[in-house]
Amino acid sequence: MGDLSLEVVGFLVLAALVAGFVDAVVGGGGLVQLPALLIGLPGASVVQIAATNKLASFCGTSISAATYVRRIRPDPRTFVPLMVAAGLGAAGGALVASLLPRSAFDPIILVALVLVGGYVWFKPSVGELTSLRFRGGRHLSAVVVTGLTIGFYDGAIGPGTGSFLVFALVGLLGYNFLEASAKAKLANWATNLAALAVFIPQGAVIWDLALVMAAANITGGYLGARVAMAKGARFVRAFFLVVVSGFVVRLGGQLLGWW
Repeated sequence: MGDLSLEVVGFLVLAALVAGFVDAVVGGGGLVQLPALLIGLPGASVVQIAATNKLASFCGTSISAATYVRRIRPDPRTFVPLMVAAGLGAAGGALVASLLPRSAFDPIILVALVLVGGYVWFKPSVGELTSLRFRGGRHLSAVVVTGLTIGFYDGAIGPGTGSFLVFALVGLLGYNFLEASAKAKLANWATNLAALAVFIPQGAVIWDLALVMAAANITGGYLGARVAMAKGARFVRAFFLVVVSGFVVRLGGQLLGWW
């Protein structure tokens, strides 16, 4: 971190704080933190960026997941198989991450930003009530497929995983937003842990920067989970959209050679 300017470090720490908060409330903190790392560390490899992002996210997700479990008490019959499947998928995805060229990474992140930002814009009241669409074995199968698919994406690329999990649990399985958020946090914790189990032995984590960002992510995750318990996610929707829109413009301009 010694070769980074104070401005860049400050920018990344602020991004980690906002990411932890957004991730705890609506999911998708990686849509803030990962693009910030892409912008702040233009010379880093894909695997270094992914690993550093994962360590910071893991710390923040641990706090928000614990807060949700304590307050919401989600059903283990759903979140345990979801966590296991998501963790296995993430480990496989992390192995693929080192094979991705940096030139392919930015467009993927940009598409993810646009898709999730668009979903949040057009679905402001998603998941108000629980109305489960599957029972028994079909429910378990849907949970496992969801975990494996989104877990693999998280290990390989990552941004928007929390939002994708929430959206899948709400749209596919029929949970209300708060229950889906609690289960998504637990699954996201498992995917981060599984990906780190692959990244750390590779020596990919930029430790000094990751630990500073982790502290900020923890603070944001704690505050976000507390706020979600008290007020829900609607009040941060506009803020989330502004942040995502800013990164779409920044990354889009970078890809088009505007700056």
